[in-house]
Amino acid sequence: MSDRPIKKVISASDIEIDRTELDMSISQFAVKNGGYYSKAFSKIHEKTSFLSLTFNVWACLLGPFWSASRALWGMFWSFLILEIVAWVQIGQGLWGNPGAEYLARAATQQNRADELMQRAKDATETVDIERFTKLSENIAKAAEISLERAAAAQAEASTILFGGLIILFIVKTIQGLYADYAYEKQYTRWRINPDQIESGMRRSNITLGIVLVLAIAPLVIFKFTSTQEIPQFLSEFPENAVSTLFLGSDNGTLFAAIAGFMERQIDAAAIAGGGVFDGIVRSVRTVLDALTLALNGSPWPVVMIVIVVTAWRSAGPRVAIFTAAALCYIAFLGYWEIAMETVALAGAAVILCVVIGIPLGVWFGKSMRAFRVAEPILDLMQTLPAFVYLIPIIAFFGTGNPPGILATIIFGMPPVIRLTALGMRGVPESIKEASVAFGASRWQLLKDVELPLALPSIMAGVNQTILMCLSMVVIISLIGGGGLGREILEALQYAAKGPGLLGGFAILFVAMVIDRIVQGAFKGSNKSL
Repeated sequence: MSDRPIKKVISASDIEIDRTELDMSISQFAVKNGGYYSKAFSKIHEKTSFLSLTFNVWACLLGPFWSASRALWGMFWSFLILEIVAWVQIGQGLWGNPGAEYLARAATQQNRADELMQRAKDATETVDIERFTKLSENIAKAAEISLERAAAAQAEASTILFGGLIILFIVKTIQGLYADYAYEKQYTRWRINPDQIESGMRRSNITLGIVLVLAIAPLVIFKFTSTQEIPQFLSEFPENAVSTLFLGSDNGTLFAAIAGFMERQIDAAAIAGGGVFDGIVRSVRTVLDALTLALNGSPWPVVMIVIVVTAWRSAGPRVAIFTAAALCYIAFLGYWEIAMETVALAGAAVILCVVIGIPLGVWFGKSMRAFRVAEPILDLMQTLPAFVYLIPIIAFFGTGNPPGILATIIFGMPPVIRLTALGMRGVPESIKEASVAFGASRWQLLKDVELPLALPSIMAGVNQTILMCLSMVVIISLIGGGGLGREILEALQYAAKGPGLLGGFAILFVAMVIDRIVQGAFKGSNKSL
């Protein structure tokens, strides 16, 4: 052992740093101007007050070019936008026409006034002469006001120029003050992961920065400061030229060609798979008819008692009281039958989502390869607007309640799949290894270990699926779906505010009752576990 005395470290300032090694590391990172950055980073590390700020002159002068050369792309985009704003202000003050909008308006108004005055001269009736003359005088006064505003705006050109110079000065100053701190943070990340973080000055970054600045800044500045008519290719995308490039001049637009191709493919698929699609519709209708018979075919007191008792047994007396009040609201306003139809629609969709989604979630939770393949599909199902689902649904399955349920399944299934997979992946490996060590088979491991431990996540997915299926009730009414969604759709068509709000509250109460019952059932089963 060494006889060197052990120094007690009281604070971070007491830690000894090998300055030579640190300077070599910074020089290796910066490549150029390593000495400057060694001093700047040391000053940042040892700063004790606001007066110890560093100022990078090259970052101040070169701006985004310096950020690009040092691969500080977040700083590059932020200050490029700010500098463009400043240069737009300067351009408007130097060569722009701040009053161009008012001048154009004044010219239009004056032409209209002259036109009305001519109509007054050509009129033969006294009433028409007075009316046209009065209108002409009023519009002429408006033209004068627009000219005054244009003159006032043009007089403020020097103010706009001065404001732009101040903005540019402030932006440049901030860049000089912030540059070393941003670069020091990048150096810290580089020390941790040198293979992933860029260092030094690379020609590729410098070239890319120059290209981006020259491609963006001049066009934006010209667009907002030019006094001439803006070329059409800057204000509108040349879609006709693109269509001509791909299709020729006599074959229509690219949009029409792609849309027509998609329609033909969908029609062909609908004809070829008609039997399969009809079978799917029959299966969905079977589940829906069973639920509708149970809810609307049974006497309403029986259904109400069963629901209230279920809420009481699952979630307690408070939820039972709320459920009874919600059902009374639905019944007293005449929504009972259509509310039960809504529950049947949502229930059929939820049942199918759970029956299909949980096994898929278990599979995706145990196989990352399968999950990576399915993840883009789940993203598409969740991010595609719900209205878009209705287009292929109508083409393949027609209209009515069963196609509406299929659209609801597409919209509501991803949460239960994702959260089931998440719960399966969250089961600790140590517990699974212990179960296998005690002789558990793969089925016993799944049934007695993985599913119980993943149950909170699975039930959260079921809960989200229920709410998302209920949120589709209004949308599926657009393709002939029934229930409370039809009431909301009719209220929207006739701008009936009262019926629309009452129907919306009915949907809200249905969703809340189902949510509370499911949550209560989950908490009760969790306690029993």
